[in-house]
Amino acid sequence: MAKFTAEKKLEAVQKYLHNEGGYGTLSEIYGTAPNTIKKWVLQYRYHGEEGFIKNYTNYTAQFKLDVLNYMNEHGTSLYETAAIFNIPAPSTISTWKLKVETEGLNALKLKQKGRPSMQKETKKTQPVEGSLEALQAENERLRMENAYLKKLIALVQEQVKLFWNNKVV
Repeated sequence: MAKFTAEKKLEAVQKYLHNEGGYGTLSEIYGTAPNTIKKWVLQYRYHGEEGFIKNYTNYTAQFKLDVLNYMNEHGTSLYETAAIFNIPAPSTISTWKLKVETEGLNALKLKQKGRPSMQKETKKTQPVEGSLEALQAENERLRMENAYLKKLIALVQEQVKLFWNNKVV
């Protein structure tokens, strides 16, 4: 999809408003869909030239809910509602609507972006020396140590065996 500058959008809207072409004709001239021209015209009618200035924003859950309520109460289309609230893509509203229908109102809340922060492990309290828990922990540590040493000895023996088998006399 081609990116259009605010000047190109304004040019297309001015041609439409001066009856120099309809949505279909202008869409062929500018190489876009007729609905895109319609969206530009609606944006211009509601917000003027400022409607073409890109605004990167995160919408609050309350704003999203207000938009959906407005659309339901007034029976406006996605394109018209997007133009009224200056939302760049009407599909954004349909995404909100689908989320509310499938997941409920909590789905409109902003999700934290990026990787989740590392959670620090809570320090476990050391069991009292001589208690059953302390003895079990020491037993487990010694078992792991024993298993590690057994594997290490097996690896060394394997290396020695390979060395002597490959040695040319």
